[in-house]
Amino acid sequence: MNYQEALDWLYATQTFGIKLGLEGPTRLLREFLAFPSHRTKVIHVAGTNGKGSTCAMIDALGQGLALRSGLFTSPHLIDYRERVRVNGLEITEEKTASLLTELRELVSDWEHHPTFFELTLALGMRHFRDSECDLIVLETGMGGRLDATTAIPADVCVLTPISLDHTKWLGSTLDEIAREKAAIAIKGKPLVSSPQDPEAEKAIRQITNQTQAPLTFIKRPLLGYSLSLPGEHQRQNAALACEAIVAAGLHLSFDVVQHALQHIQWPGRFEKITETLILDAAHNPHAAEALVKTWQTEFPKKKASIIFGSVEDKATDGVLSKLSEIAEEFHFVPVNSERGLAPESHAVEVKSVVHSDLTSALDATIGRTTLLTGSLFLLGEAKALLSKNKFRTTSQ
Repeated sequence: MNYQEALDWLYATQTFGIKLGLEGPTRLLREFLAFPSHRTKVIHVAGTNGKGSTCAMIDALGQGLALRSGLFTSPHLIDYRERVRVNGLEITEEKTASLLTELRELVSDWEHHPTFFELTLALGMRHFRDSECDLIVLETGMGGRLDATTAIPADVCVLTPISLDHTKWLGSTLDEIAREKAAIAIKGKPLVSSPQDPEAEKAIRQITNQTQAPLTFIKRPLLGYSLSLPGEHQRQNAALACEAIVAAGLHLSFDVVQHALQHIQWPGRFEKITETLILDAAHNPHAAEALVKTWQTEFPKKKASIIFGSVEDKATDGVLSKLSEIAEEFHFVPVNSERGLAPESHAVEVKSVVHSDLTSALDATIGRTTLLTGSLFLLGEAKALLSKNKFRTTSQ
């Protein structure tokens, strides 16, 4: 298969849906020879908010230590290959096509076909092994206990702030969700965590006590360094990333930390496209609260024209309630996803306009200080539209 044919085959596997469990991905990783070598350190990151930023920071710190670092994240914004990087470079189209062709042959007669996410994980892990990575940073797809990434033995486990999200799959209470995410803990291996809601912290302490995983809560943000990612919450993520590197037995210097964090780039996190257009993927109330605080710091005297679109299984009312604190007006748009919510279903107390598509909303907000937020799928569509690149949405 060439690259386009390989992606067509992979995207077609989304019909198999989401399957939580470790038996399938374990078999796939084993038979595809995709487990990491014994000398490779693996840092596994779960949580609700800040996973991507924290993973990017850990990856940057690893590179600063002259390690060959593999980074696995999801979903992508524009290009599928964003999910798999070595030392910041995306996997090539040729390598992607080659590995997907090999995967298709491997699983062609399997009774239980692997999912899109499981295949992507296997592709990434094999690429990291072929690239002889010294460090692998893994972001969970969903949850933790039964997420495919948990099939890979980790040296350090990391928990970013946990809040209500993916309640259809992970549970309806914070306690239930925290237990699912904390279950990435491994006996005898350190687990480091951001400050958590008391209910989540209690669940994490109980899980790590049961698994005998050394537990550290990183209570203070990282101060005294310049960060390229705006927002006080990013300083908390930075402190967590540094502690994860140290927990892996690696040693950091001031210069390494400063250079890594000052030059890090992570799309969709208060990303300034222009002086008047900001993109941020705040898709739950906790993330929206952090976004509002960052906006008030960066634009203390300005309200925002907010372009917003969301998908099912998100606490959209809570998000909109938070965002209303900085909103001059809302521009609601559809999201290019099977799970997208109808823009006319949103309700707020400030002025709002419903648009038939994203282009219309962008045109309507030209010249205004604009915040485009909500679903990552919407951000991907916006970045593709603004950069005139092709965009292909996924459900995983």
